[in-house]
Amino acid sequence: MQPHANVRAVQDALDAAGARTAAGRPSQVRILDEAAPTAAAAAAQLGVEVGQIANSLVFDADGAPLLVLTSGAHRVDTARVAKEHGIEKVKRASPDFVRAHTGQVIGGVAPVHPGLPAMRTLVDTALFAFDEVWAAGGIPHAVFPITPAELERLTGGTVTDVA
Repeated sequence: MQPHANVRAVQDALDAAGARTAAGRPSQVRILDEAAPTAAAAAAQLGVEVGQIANSLVFDADGAPLLVLTSGAHRVDTARVAKEHGIEKVKRASPDFVRAHTGQVIGGVAPVHPGLPAMRTLVDTALFAFDEVWAAGGIPHAVFPITPAELERLTGGTVTDVA
């Protein structure tokens, strides 16, 4: 079976960037047996802590997309994010908004969106408590391992407290 186009695009982006795992190996998208639309579901299937799941959450920040890569153990404090990053209002984006800006569906949004304009990205400082984290690979069944530093580099994100 051919991998989903989103999975191929994410893997191509990881390869092009030379993204690495904590062991120094290339980051490879892994297809899970079951969809993992939540951090808890992904952590259970991977046998890791919920905090090691790097949720890719898209918000509507004054009408522009804002990607927040947060630890699965956290909820984003939108008022804090807005205040600390000079945004008037940060609100949860609609599924259509997310798809329009990422090409991916909620529950499978990867930290990279090949072929689409880059969006402002924040990376949760809590992810740096782990040597390796897992991020979505473009569909709810796909994930990949990466170090927090590589995630920051790959996305050009700003490391900040988001919870």
